[in-house]
Amino acid sequence: MARRIIGSLTILLIIAGIILTNSALKDRVTGWLPAFLVAETAKSGDTEKSKLRPVPVRVAVARTGPVATYLEGVGTVKARSTVAIKSRIEGQITEAMVREGQTVHKGDVLFRLDPRPLKAKVKEVQAILARSQASHGKAVADVKRLSNLSAKGYSPQTLVEEAKTQVDILAATVRASAAEVELAQLNLDYATIASPIDGRVGRILITPGNVVKPNDTQPLLIITETKPVYVSFGVPEQNIDIIRARMAEAELLVAVSTQASPAPVATGRLFFINNQVDTTTGTIELLAQFDNVDERLIPGQFIRARIHLSTVENAVLSPRRAVQINQNGHYLWVVLHNDTVEQRSIVTGPDSDDNISILKGLAPGERVVTDGQLKLFLGAKVQINDETESRKKQDKP
Repeated sequence: MARRIIGSLTILLIIAGIILTNSALKDRVTGWLPAFLVAETAKSGDTEKSKLRPVPVRVAVARTGPVATYLEGVGTVKARSTVAIKSRIEGQITEAMVREGQTVHKGDVLFRLDPRPLKAKVKEVQAILARSQASHGKAVADVKRLSNLSAKGYSPQTLVEEAKTQVDILAATVRASAAEVELAQLNLDYATIASPIDGRVGRILITPGNVVKPNDTQPLLIITETKPVYVSFGVPEQNIDIIRARMAEAELLVAVSTQASPAPVATGRLFFINNQVDTTTGTIELLAQFDNVDERLIPGQFIRARIHLSTVENAVLSPRRAVQINQNGHYLWVVLHNDTVEQRSIVTGPDSDDNISILKGLAPGERVVTDGQLKLFLGAKVQINDETESRKKQDKP
């Protein structure tokens, strides 16, 4: 009989141990177990919890400082002027005075055409002009002679009228010949092709030896103005009013970065807002001008533009890496005075470099966890590994 009782108690203790090690079963059957078993189990759990080691973390102290408000958009670099160089006359290219990729200025000679036929044409029309002028001079003299004879009654008046008509005809011929001379001289000047703008030369598309004609579809080369350049980019249409207000107050600066350089490579000024919104994207086009002295920006290049709208003074700043996100929004792990942590919901604002402004949920001087967040839970004890924190503790008496 005693053996049966001892065996039953042993089995009961084994079952109770299994149940109490399972938290789900423990909650269901705690009321059915003897009080001494429940108390012993709770004491064991408290002992295990007290043995949890502090979580090693890195922290930073929230501070106040200025933070700029920016508006960003993507776009492309555009040349302020692009010129396709073509010949205005027919002729053979004898000399190219530029190299591919060369920087040229307005008036620099680019090509020379064979001038010999043009010079011969100038001499021809000059001779025609001289002949017309001689004929006109003779006609004027005839009018004077016939007028004297008509006054003495030796010549009819009709001859005088005919002579005057001939003077007018020859005067018109002289003017036409003078225009021919001017045109021939202009064509001779066109044999020297000069750059109409400052810019950079592209590929030479037609080389010396080729014959060119007016209005050829193929240009000789293309010159692109690279200093200054425009940057075209779009921003959401809901920002139009604030951009106009800022432009009315002061000059708006635009910083651009490229795919090759995430950091800003140039700063220009915003000067143009388009007069209509792109209905397919809901954005409006803006233009900014850049001096581009170092030619870092190349027409056609993809860029990311950022407009400096304003600066918020005394904003609460936290390192960007301290901010976490879950289904409820952004939050931080804040270290309390007893080196335990709490999860705190926040409202974020504009960012600045590696920092982000906290509009709500954090006060200056509070410590936030920047590394080691994955192991944290509410009330967890932390061990701060930052050198700055260790130095502060050593300095305390």
